[in-house]
Amino acid sequence: MGTGPVNPRRQARILASIAMLAAFSGASSAQEFPSFNSYGSPGLIDMPSAEVAPDATIALTYGRIHDSNRLSLIFQMTPRLIGTFRYSGIQNFDNRDSVDGVFYDRSFDLRYQILTEGEIRPAVAIGLQDFIGTGIYSGEYLVATKTVTPQLKLTAGLGWGRLGSYNSVATLGTRPVETLGEGGLPTPDRWFRGDMAIFAGMSYALNDRLNFTLEYSSDDYERESEFGGFDHGSPFNFGVDYRLKNNTQLSLYYAYGNTIGAQVTVSLNPKSTGVPGGNESAGVPVKPREPADIQDLGWASTPAGLAAVEDNTAQRLVTSLEKEKLEVEGFDLQGRNATLKLRNPIYGAPAQAIGRAARVMTRVLPASVEQFTIIPSENGMPMSAVTMRRSDLEALENDAAVEMLARTTITDAFGRAPAVDMSQYPKFTWSLTPYYAYSAFDPQDPLRIDVGARLSGELEVTPNVVLSGSIKKKVLGNLDTITRIDESKLPRVRTNYSYYAREGDPQIDRLTLDLYARPGPDLYGRLSMGYLEQMYAGVSGELLWKPVDSRFALGAELNYVRRRDYDGMLGLLSNTTVDPVSGVERDIPDVNGHVSAYYAFGNGFHGQVDMGRYLAGDYGATVTVERQFTNGWRVGAFATLTDVSGDDFGEGSFDKGITLTIPLSIGLGTPSRKTQTETIRTIQRDGGARLNVSNRLYEQVRTWHEPDVANTWGRFWR
Repeated sequence: MGTGPVNPRRQARILASIAMLAAFSGASSAQEFPSFNSYGSPGLIDMPSAEVAPDATIALTYGRIHDSNRLSLIFQMTPRLIGTFRYSGIQNFDNRDSVDGVFYDRSFDLRYQILTEGEIRPAVAIGLQDFIGTGIYSGEYLVATKTVTPQLKLTAGLGWGRLGSYNSVATLGTRPVETLGEGGLPTPDRWFRGDMAIFAGMSYALNDRLNFTLEYSSDDYERESEFGGFDHGSPFNFGVDYRLKNNTQLSLYYAYGNTIGAQVTVSLNPKSTGVPGGNESAGVPVKPREPADIQDLGWASTPAGLAAVEDNTAQRLVTSLEKEKLEVEGFDLQGRNATLKLRNPIYGAPAQAIGRAARVMTRVLPASVEQFTIIPSENGMPMSAVTMRRSDLEALENDAAVEMLARTTITDAFGRAPAVDMSQYPKFTWSLTPYYAYSAFDPQDPLRIDVGARLSGELEVTPNVVLSGSIKKKVLGNLDTITRIDESKLPRVRTNYSYYAREGDPQIDRLTLDLYARPGPDLYGRLSMGYLEQMYAGVSGELLWKPVDSRFALGAELNYVRRRDYDGMLGLLSNTTVDPVSGVERDIPDVNGHVSAYYAFGNGFHGQVDMGRYLAGDYGATVTVERQFTNGWRVGAFATLTDVSGDDFGEGSFDKGITLTIPLSIGLGTPSRKTQTETIRTIQRDGGARLNVSNRLYEQVRTWHEPDVANTWGRFWR
C-alpha cells in the first residue's frame, strides 16, 4: 500500500471513529447505496460517477492509495445535492509544508445531479472537487452513468484540473497551477478551465454483497510523482467491494499499474436510524366519560367545592404525570376548562409529551371538563398554548394522529399560564457523567482526545431563576501536549486554547445564574451571569421575537466579557493579550453581540443569519443552514465572513465548519431530550469567533411552536 512511515496511533484513532459510526449504521433504505470513491464521492475508484445516495445519507470513508491517506465525511444534503469534507495526509509530498514528512490538507466538494436516470437517459451530474481548499485535489467534472442491466453500470465523463491531467483531449482557457496558500476561498477562476480529459469505467455487481469495478483514470498524480516518487504506470484501475449487512463497505484496489489501495466506508441514514423518543412503554389510554356525568357541574357550584376538587385533582395529576416522567408546574381548573403548565424533561418529540399529558388528563379530571389547554414550559417560560377538546380525544384515539392535529389549536401562551406551585422550589439536581474533549486537524497530531468525569449541578430557585454549573477532571488524554501556536494578527480570543488545555485540570466548565422571562406577547428573554464558558466570564443578555405560528424569528444578544484564568477556576485575566509569536499586545473588546434572523424553510431545513461584533472586535455575519430530522438527528454547515482579510485571518481564510447532532436516545434505547453536537472546523482561528453560550433561546422556543410540534405530531398517540 505504498511506502513511507505511518503513525499507528493516528490510524487507530481514525479506525475507532469509523467503528463508532458503523455502530449506528442501520438497514439500507429502498434506494440503493452507491459505492464511494477514494475522494468520498459516489463513484468507482478515483473517478466519480453520476449516482447519488439515498436522501440524507451520512457516510464516512477512510482509504489509502500509495502515500495518500484520505478521510472523508459525506452528506447527501438533498435528493440531488451532495457535499464532502475531506482530510488528507500525503507522505513525501512537499517538504516545505509537511510535518514529519506528511502534508496535511483539508478540502470540500460539491456535486449536483442534473438529470436522474430514465429508461433511456443516463443520470448526469456536475461536480466541484476541492473548490475551497488549497487546490491540491482541485478538479471539476461532468459525468454520466447508465444502468445497462441490474448488475452492470457504465460511467463516462469529462474532467478538468486533476481530472483532466492525463491524456488531455482539449484545453479550455488558462488554469492557475499554484497551490492556494492559506486556502479556504472559492476558486472560480479555475473551474472548468485548462486541460480537459476523458475518464470512464464500469461496475458489475455479482450479487448484493460483491461488486467489481474497472476504471480508466484521467488523473496523472503529477504532484505525487514530482515529490513522492509515485509511479504512474497505467491509467487503468481495478477494484473489488464487499458490502456488509449494515452498509459498511470494504474495498481493495489495484491502481495505476503498481499500487495497492484499500478503503473502508460506513454509512447511515438519519431518516431511518433510531426510534425518536426511545423504546419506551406505551402511555395510558384515553378514559371515555359516561354521558350522564358530562353535565354534572355540582362540584363547581361553590368556590369552596371548586377549590377542594382542584386541589385533589392537582395532586392526582402530579402523581399520574410522574409515572409518565412529566412534571406539573401549574394547574388551573374550571367547570368546563382546565389549563396545565407542563414541563417535559425527557421526550424528544414535543407532541409525544403533549399527547401523554392529554391522555392522563382524561383519566383524572372531572367529566364536565371539555376543553384542555396544555402549556409547555422551558425554564419557567410558557411557550405555547395547545388547546383541544376532550370529546375529540375520546373519538379519535384509534385514528391517525393527523386527525387530532386538525382539531387542535396552538397559540401564544403569554399571560395564560396558571400560577406556579412554589412549594416544589427550590429544586436541586446533580449528575456525574463521563466527558470527552478533542482537538482535530493539528498537523503535529491530527487528533488529540481527553477523557474524564464531569460533575454537574443545578439549583432551580424558581422555574425562571436557575443557578447551574459543572466541573470536570481529566482521567487520561493528551490535549495538554498541544504546543503549536501560529502567528495571529488579531487578539488571541481562541488560539490560546492550548493554555487552558494544559493548565485547566480540574476545570470549571461553566457556573452561571440564568434568569428567563416572557416580557410580552411573542417575546422571550434571557439574562446569564457568571462563568459563561471555558474561556470567558461576564454577562450575556438576549431577547427573541418569535410568533408561535411563524417560521420566522428575530433575536438580539449583547455580551460583556472578561477572559478567564488559564487554570479554569474562579480567577479572571485582563482583556489585553500578548501574542507569543510577535510579542504584540492587542486588546479584546469588552462588548460583543449580534442580531439574528431565523427561518424554517420546511422539510427540516432551517436557516440562521447572525450579524454583529465578534470576540476579536471584527464585524461581520455568520450564515448557518441546518437540516433536522424528526428523530432528532441534525446536520448543518456554517460560514462566517467579517471585515478581517483572508491574510489577517490566517490559514483557512475565514471561519467555517460542519455540525452533526446525534440524539442520545438512539444509543440509550430510552426517551431522552439530550443530544451530542460535534462541530468540525477546518481550523479554529481568532477571526469570526463567537461566545459559546449554552442556553440561547431560539432552540428552546421553536421546539414548542406550531411548526415543530406539527412535525412531530405522528407521536401524539405514542
